[in-house]
Amino acid sequence: MTSIWTSPAVLAWSQRLLDSFRRWTGRDLIARSGSKEGDAKALFDAPFVVVSHGIEPDPVLNYGNQAALRLWEMDWDRFLHTPSRMTAEPVHQEERRRILAVAQERGYVEGYRGVRISATGRRFLVTDAILWNVLDDHDRLVGQAATFRNWQNMR
Repeated sequence: MTSIWTSPAVLAWSQRLLDSFRRWTGRDLIARSGSKEGDAKALFDAPFVVVSHGIEPDPVLNYGNQAALRLWEMDWDRFLHTPSRMTAEPVHQEERRRILAVAQERGYVEGYRGVRISATGRRFLVTDAILWNVLDDHDRLVGQAATFRNWQNMR
């Protein structure tokens, strides 16, 4: 069985995530190895969540590392067919939409906190998240991403 992070599409997207994060924040999301494969594996296996979506009218998730898949209680195939808005309950979707708009305007936002929901209905509070715009090689917006290390389950 092939590892998710070895597919050409995931390798390329991982580089976009890492390069865009560095561009906006001036920091590296992970220690870069100089190897696209090594970086993609390190990002996929990172102990913190990394998640992203494209720029469709109703954006669909297009990347989640192992920590994100576990947290949202989905496998890779289901994750990639999930509208990004479904990671939040309806009552929290407007706030989610607002912060994504702010990130799109500014390039990135740090310190975000919000309630999210897993595929099984488990709610959790995310704190200290960073959201950023994902750019292609021509500096065009191709998605948005988020990362966070801190979350706690809610009742």
